[in-house]
Amino acid sequence: MHIDWWTLALQTVNVLILVWILGRFFFRPVMAIVAQRQEQATKLLADAEAARQDAQTARGEADRLRAEVDGQRRTLVEAAQEAARAEKKTLVEETSREIAKMRADAAAAVKREEEAEQEALLQRVGGLSVDIAGRLLSRLPPDVAFRAFLDGLCAEIRSLSAETREDFRVSAASGRQAELVTAFPLGDADRELVSGKIAEAVGFDLPLVFREDAALGAGLELRGATTVVRNNWRADLERIRGELGRDRHA
Repeated sequence: MHIDWWTLALQTVNVLILVWILGRFFFRPVMAIVAQRQEQATKLLADAEAARQDAQTARGEADRLRAEVDGQRRTLVEAAQEAARAEKKTLVEETSREIAKMRADAAAAVKREEEAEQEALLQRVGGLSVDIAGRLLSRLPPDVAFRAFLDGLCAEIRSLSAETREDFRVSAASGRQAELVTAFPLGDADRELVSGKIAEAVGFDLPLVFREDAALGAGLELRGATTVVRNNWRADLERIRGELGRDRHA
């Protein structure tokens, strides 16, 4: 086989020229286009990754905000529930206080009404007692009733302690004379009788100043500086009222 070296050389040159032409006018633009496309693709991928990162960040932020909102909502709900419970407790306490006050007011009103009724009853009983006693006393001779009250007063004086009876002497010595109070004026004879009876009861002569007080009803009352001895209707009625009052509160 014969090889034409000139032809081979020309063909080689032609190939080189073709390669240079292709590289110059075809491959470079193509490579540039490919490089540009790769750059664009890389940029798109980078943008996509950035977008994905932004999306993840946004989703994380959204999750954080949602969790924060949920926490705030729970806090608000708990605060509202606590406020509702506190308000309920306050209302219950206020209602309880109002009910207790109403009950206390009602009980006080009932007590006042009962006390008023009892007082009215005591007044009626007292008036009736005075009326009955007056009728009974009117059937007795005046001197008998007076002597009965005087004897009762002397018995009360004798029941006093020696120290208490001595107080009458000390008071009289210091110028504070004892008073003998009756419901009506006494004559000289009655005054002399009273002075003698009382001197006998206390154990010594006791100067007396005689006074009248119709409020006694009947009876006598010996008033010293520190001691009062009673035997009269008013004292008896006060004692009856006291007994009835104690029975009422028992």
